[in-house]
Amino acid sequence: MKIAILGTGNMGAGLARRLAGKRGLILASRNDDAAKSIASELGAKSASISAAIAEAEIVVLALPYASALELAGSAALDGKIVIDITNPLKPDFSGLLFANDTSAAEEIQHRAKGAKVVKAFNTIFASLFAAPVEQTMGIPVFLAGDDDAVEVSAALVQDAGFAIEKTGSLDAARLLEPLGMLNIRLGFALGRGTGIAPQWASIAG
Repeated sequence: MKIAILGTGNMGAGLARRLAGKRGLILASRNDDAAKSIASELGAKSASISAAIAEAEIVVLALPYASALELAGSAALDGKIVIDITNPLKPDFSGLLFANDTSAAEEIQHRAKGAKVVKAFNTIFASLFAAPVEQTMGIPVFLAGDDDAVEVSAALVQDAGFAIEKTGSLDAARLLEPLGMLNIRLGFALGRGTGIAPQWASIAG
C-alpha cells in the first residue's frame, strides 16, 4: 500500500524518515519545496496534495488540527485509510479545544465520511522519530479505529519502530487526545522535555 504523508513539519518528516525504504511514500505539503527536498533525501516521491491522495491507499494527516479538518471536508478521501495524528490544541497550547463528547479524529471522520479514520501517533513527540529504533521499539503508539483500518495502521506503526497499543473503536480518541495533552504539559510546562511518552505497565500476579 502506498502512503501519502501530508505535511512536512517535524512529525510528518520524522515519520517519513522512519518509513523510508520500508513503504512506498508520497510526500505532499503546501510547501512544495519542502516536500521535494525531504522526498529527495529519502528516495521517496513528492506530489501535490490532491495527487498524493489520489495515488495512495493510506493518507497520514501530519497537519495542525484545523488544517486537517479543512482538508477532510474537501479532499477526495473516499475509500482511503486516514491516519489522524493531531491533537486539537487551543491557540495558546493551554489545553484542548474539546474533550469527552467528541475528538479531533471523530470530527475528521464526520467530514470524510467515505474514509476510515484511525487515531495514532498523537501521544509521542517528533523527537522520538530521531532516536535509535532500539530505543523506541517498546514505546507504544496508541491506536483507535474500526474495522481492518486498525490492522493496516498497526503494521505501519510496527514498520515505524514503535509498539502497538490498540484501544478500541474511534471514540477512544476522546481518551487519547487528553493523554497527548498530558504528555505535552509534562514535556513543556513541567520541564520533562520531549524524550518522554506515556506507557502502560503490567504487574505480574
